[in-house]
Amino acid sequence: MTQADRWMLPDGIAEILPAGAVQVETLRRRLLDLYHCWGYELVIPPMLEFTESLLVGMGRDLDLSTFKVTDQISGRTLGIRADITPQTARIDAHSFPRAGANRLCYAGQVLHTRARTAMGSRAPIQIGAELFGVDSLAGDIEVISLMLESLQVAGVEDIYLDLGHVAIYRSLAEAAGLGDSAREELSALLQNKASADVHSWVSENISDLQVAAWLQALPGLAGGLDCLERAATQLAGAPQPLLDALSDLQQVAEALGQRYPAVTLFFDLSEVRGYDYETGLVFAAYTPGHGQALANGGRYNGIGAVFGRDRPATGFSSDLVALNTLGISATPSEGAILAPEVSGPQGAELWRIIDELRQRGEVVIATLSDSAESDVYSRCDRELVLEGDSWVVKPRD
Repeated sequence: MTQADRWMLPDGIAEILPAGAVQVETLRRRLLDLYHCWGYELVIPPMLEFTESLLVGMGRDLDLSTFKVTDQISGRTLGIRADITPQTARIDAHSFPRAGANRLCYAGQVLHTRARTAMGSRAPIQIGAELFGVDSLAGDIEVISLMLESLQVAGVEDIYLDLGHVAIYRSLAEAAGLGDSAREELSALLQNKASADVHSWVSENISDLQVAAWLQALPGLAGGLDCLERAATQLAGAPQPLLDALSDLQQVAEALGQRYPAVTLFFDLSEVRGYDYETGLVFAAYTPGHGQALANGGRYNGIGAVFGRDRPATGFSSDLVALNTLGISATPSEGAILAPEVSGPQGAELWRIIDELRQRGEVVIATLSDSAESDVYSRCDRELVLEGDSWVVKPRD
């Protein structure tokens, strides 16, 4: 290993230097303050847990994304969290149970074995909110609204909201009598938007002509509000859960259209993202010029059952660092006050003045005997000087 190699970080892992760290931390505080105003209480789950609780009931994708280590005390397998959502579900079910609605929020780093997108981070800072104990459409609308408010706080102006519902595909797969492997094959084709392949696969594997026609229609059912109108015609007579899902999407569209008329709504009825994990509405927010979702979420009822408390749930999360780079939330660089070294006969009084300035929120940097050539001087636009018997703050030349 060369000396240069010692400074290299693994692929997908990055450090955040002071200017960027201030911006990310400022956005974190603003978002958590926003969630607090909506009644969401902050929780701080641990970075690692026993895999039995961290991964139970969460599907194969999360399992593959999770780094695993052996606990040197118990000998059991620990997982380094790749998603905070399961941890909040455990907290709602066991550590902090409540009757009725339980609103929780969080912000913390997670770790992925592989980046989820080509240029994505393997160590994003995940921030989000989860609503437990509410199974009504009003809960979904609240969570989606809070997600959109988060993007606005971050300074993202041009927002596209992608809406889907896993019950659409699930109900048709059940009507077709598809087994687990067949469902996975077809869902992969739908996720890849391979319309011709979907049509061929359905023709070869599904004998019920009506169900086949409904499934073959799914890839074409994407677009604006007109998508729901076309779906009502092309999926007429489909299983009731599918029709209920279309009704839910219509109601959500109406509510969001009133609250956020500037947000562009897009519907994708073949969306199967999170099929093994989510149970109802799924949603993701995008902005032009950025290929991956800024934030996403959905309903995942029943997650608490594995912890002994079956609860309806819905929520969303975002990568705080990615969100910060796309918004206009950057805080202007604050100037600092340069103070003399605290020593000598004036030391006690000087220390009192510096302490007062810092308590008022000022950045005060005291010089040190060995820092004459320090870059810190460039940060200071003012200085604390002694004029007569008084210390005063004056602009620096």
